[in-house]
Amino acid sequence: MAKYKHYNYSQNVLIPLSLSEQIAPGTLEFAINVLVEERMDMSRFDAKFKNDETGCRAYNPKILLKIILLAYSRGIIHSRKIERECKKNVTFMALSCWQEPDHSTIAAFASNLKEEIKPLFRDVLLVCEEVNLLGGTEFSLDGCKLPSNASMRWSGTFSTLNEKKEKIERRVAYMLEEQIEADRREGKDGSEETRKAKHIEKLKKQAARIEKFLQENEPKPGKQFKEVRSNVTDNESAMMTTPHGTIQGYNGQALVDSKHQVIVEGEAFGWGQDHHHLEPVVEGAQENMKEIGKEDNYFKDAILTADTAYHSTESIKKCEEEEIDAYIPDKDYRKRHPGLNVKQSSIDSRRRKFSAEDFTYDEAADEYECPMGKRLKLSTKKAKAHGIVYRRYQADPRDCEMCTVRQGCISKKGERGKRKLLMIPIGSESRNYSKEMAAKIDTDRGREVYPHRVRIVEPVFANIRTQKRLDRFTLRGKIKVNIQWLLYCMVHNIEKIANFGPEFAVV
Repeated sequence: MAKYKHYNYSQNVLIPLSLSEQIAPGTLEFAINVLVEERMDMSRFDAKFKNDETGCRAYNPKILLKIILLAYSRGIIHSRKIERECKKNVTFMALSCWQEPDHSTIAAFASNLKEEIKPLFRDVLLVCEEVNLLGGTEFSLDGCKLPSNASMRWSGTFSTLNEKKEKIERRVAYMLEEQIEADRREGKDGSEETRKAKHIEKLKKQAARIEKFLQENEPKPGKQFKEVRSNVTDNESAMMTTPHGTIQGYNGQALVDSKHQVIVEGEAFGWGQDHHHLEPVVEGAQENMKEIGKEDNYFKDAILTADTAYHSTESIKKCEEEEIDAYIPDKDYRKRHPGLNVKQSSIDSRRRKFSAEDFTYDEAADEYECPMGKRLKLSTKKAKAHGIVYRRYQADPRDCEMCTVRQGCISKKGERGKRKLLMIPIGSESRNYSKEMAAKIDTDRGREVYPHRVRIVEPVFANIRTQKRLDRFTLRGKIKVNIQWLLYCMVHNIEKIANFGPEFAVV
């Protein structure tokens, strides 16, 4: 007959458990513990508490920050799940010293780091510099669009939202009339009447919510003063197009050093288009490096790569002003690259629209030359449209009449479609930064450097989105979403310290 070892789930066991032994050197939790205890200035939180004489003792901010960073590193972002881990997971128990903060305490702490989050991020960045994780010679910039805690159902222009409110109000009126008529014919049904009353009350609250939003906010202006959609739930978020569809969310930006893929600056923006993001991110990175003791011109002569979404005159000018060696291709660079084998027929089949940047300015003659070599002469020194004052240049109708690329240049019909009109805002640059950057990208050096972007910045987002499982922001408002994004950037950098700074991970 077979014999098996006896087991009994009712037995009690005494285990001599040392909390410090559960936080083993070389692990991410060890790096988090040492950084928070020894390298981050947590005295910044002292002014928030006024319980030195009366009131309950507060949870130490060190404990709360540690468990949040560890939770984020494991893809646990919701405060209730973090609370549960502190009660059941030995590593969380050890890192929290067996304290069990509830979810409301954890959530309140994470969402109120407005003043402290940037200094804490810089504390981690300083350690990255001290353990030689920063190269300082090449950087890459990219963005990560993520849904936020807001529904697209509550998005729209002010006129659309007003129509939605009126539609809800009509629905409420209809349901009330229907209820009165049903009561008159059939008598009252208690359960059904309660259900309908709750639904009517819900609709009334929705209408009142939209009404309050329209009264307290202004329409959001977009390009050329055209109104863009607002969102009743989180008006600082935006509708963005991603490879996975349209979302209501934020665009998390990260500037990454090439040596060990350390994030030197991160910020979340409520705007899907990237062409305005380079300037604030570069300025933020300069401030970060200055705060950790680097010189003001830390980024001078450094290489910066970014994809076509960042290609704009403002971005290119900013890099030139800061003496940054930028490589930001235009949207047509792949068509010009001989190694990408883009079929010429597929290029010709697409309708090409010329922009003002395709026209070359002759400063001496105060004229523009079109891509086909024809001249556009000044016709009006001051023409006003959409509140902006322009200088208007126009071509000779005879030059445009038989032009082979006319469809890519003139789209208007009638009298205005006989010749090309070029409107140049007064005070704008006559220098064509876009063409200069396109020429730079098309050089052997440009084609060698630009592909570095993929191996520098893309793995960072893969780590945050896939390994750390950040698939959406759970907070509302740019300030709070930015806190959450920077916490994840901190986790990424701390992981780099744990992996590539072995001397730091020794007791």
